Amino acid sequence: MKLNRIARAVLAAAAAAGLVVGVINPAHSAAKTTVSIVQSNALTGLNPSVQEYNLTFNTDVAYLSGIGFTYYNNQAQLVDNKAFGTYKIVSQKPFKVKYTVNPGRTWSDGTPINGIDLLLTHVVSTAAYSVIAGLGDPNDAKVTPAFLSGGYGGIYDEHVVGLPILSPDKMSVTVEYDTQVPDWKLLAPGPTPVHTLVLMEEGKTKLGTIAENNAARERFYKYFQNYDTTHLKAIGKIWSEDYNINKVDASTNPLLLVGNGPFIVKTAVPNGAVTMVRNAKYNSGPKVKSLQTVVFKVIGDGTAAAQALKNGEVDVYAGQPTADAVAQLKAMAPAVKVIGGDQAVYEHIDLRVGPAYGTQDTYNGPFAGMSQQAIDLRTAFLLAYPRQEIIEKIVKPINASSELMNSLMVFNKEPSYKDIIAKSGVSKFTEGTQADRTAKALALVKKYYPSAAAGSGSVKVKLLFGQPSNARRVAEAALLKAEAAKAGFDVDVTPTSGWSKYGKDVKYDVAFFAWVKSSAVQSGNVGTYETQANWQGYSNATIDAIYKELGSKPFSAAEIKDRFIKVDAQLIKDAVTLPIFQHPSANGVNAKLQGVAPSPFSPTLVWNLWDWYFSN
Repeated sequence: MKLNRIARAVLAAAAAAGLVVGVINPAHSAAKTTVSIVQSNALTGLNPSVQEYNLTFNTDVAYLSGIGFTYYNNQAQLVDNKAFGTYKIVSQKPFKVKYTVNPGRTWSDGTPINGIDLLLTHVVSTAAYSVIAGLGDPNDAKVTPAFLSGGYGGIYDEHVVGLPILSPDKMSVTVEYDTQVPDWKLLAPGPTPVHTLVLMEEGKTKLGTIAENNAARERFYKYFQNYDTTHLKAIGKIWSEDYNINKVDASTNPLLLVGNGPFIVKTAVPNGAVTMVRNAKYNSGPKVKSLQTVVFKVIGDGTAAAQALKNGEVDVYAGQPTADAVAQLKAMAPAVKVIGGDQAVYEHIDLRVGPAYGTQDTYNGPFAGMSQQAIDLRTAFLLAYPRQEIIEKIVKPINASSELMNSLMVFNKEPSYKDIIAKSGVSKFTEGTQADRTAKALALVKKYYPSAAAGSGSVKVKLLFGQPSNARRVAEAALLKAEAAKAGFDVDVTPTSGWSKYGKDVKYDVAFFAWVKSSAVQSGNVGTYETQANWQGYSNATIDAIYKELGSKPFSAAEIKDRFIKVDAQLIKDAVTLPIFQHPSANGVNAKLQGVAPSPFSPTLVWNLWDWYFSN
């Protein structure tokens, strides 16, 4: 599952969580201090700020490993993390914000955290800095920048002015923006243990002393100030590549595991369990009640995961439930409690239009370009996509109240949803029965393939979707293949392990996966379809302009709704994507485990792991 690129606007804040691997502090102890949590997908990397590794589980691990100025609670409220530091507006014109780290905060290797640790955020979020420093232009498709960051092109990048200014005591940075950005709190720079990057660049494979670490950090500050191309390029290679691991053991460079969060990765087995242990130095966030160890166990099949919970092999079943698994969970009461609800996660379909932004590939598939033929074929494919059947057969057995989702901007229960879908033009994908829509799809295909018929396989389509172990996704793909065949499409539904690495691969014509909202920004989901953000090779000036506008100044709810209507309408007109459903949540929890309170935002389950404890 891919993290929603809405977070691009706040990757400045997420950069730390993406790089650091850290832990939390104890408050009281209980009989059991190890919690085991089911994961449906495997760990692929420790730095989800690298575009291709921006996946849900990677982000969960990074979240527990590193913490900064803010986090979201289960009410979708942004919480000021006063344990770590503070921020305040120090000037309205020009608009300046000062971000300050509290004295005494430490990395897991004992090194004190200061303002220099906030500066890498600027490097990985600012295209202008990358260009000036000779690190490559992130906006040039012919260039691969030194830092393969998903933060370029976001709100921070659009509005930051010059370099952040380090205070004399080195505990604060002041950032100037060219406008009063509405989401300035979310742009707080995240902490990164820059001393570890410098040491790794110098070939070190062991933790340094505090004195060595402080000296290394000062070297980074010089590189940063002087736009030192040589050193920054070397650091960029480490940042972009060295954290992309799925195995952690005694041979792993411990510098990769330094963080300031509540837990640190101890071991990771490829396609298997990840074990995190308490960070003894943690003092950057809420205190941990009692947990000492967190074990994530990869079990892709929902029924098998539920059985593992029943057997006491795991304490929390999360992930993507199946109907059978939910039934199993309910039958386990009172030993197991079921915590459900809707997540800020939505399954959707993306059709490729061209090569992904920043690549030099050529896409010549059936959906290529913005010609009438390409739009018609994309429209046909979306008409034949059995979205309602997927709801009825796969989603409703888990959550009977689930409905088809028809806006890419807002969820069904949000106040503006009905107005948006009434004006967006989505009705052409909902009118009539599925048989009616598939017949329309076949008629469109026959315009360009006169011999097309049900089962003809006239249009070959390669589908990209999640790991073979994900039973729900396999079922979705099977329903798609069967219905699309009636419209003359031959869909290759071979599942792909580690699918996100192939998101930009032009051999794939369509992908379905989930976007996970990680924040409540004014621009909402618009940034997901901005030219630089999407993998589809889709670019639309109207959407780009709206995204930029929403990131520049505050708007009323009515003004935001009007802009969301325009974005949805454009996406539907161009037939590049459709939502399917909002993910239902069904978490089976050991009845003795207290404090579990899933959030709608990513990280949905582990956002408050510090509050979890086992009762006697």
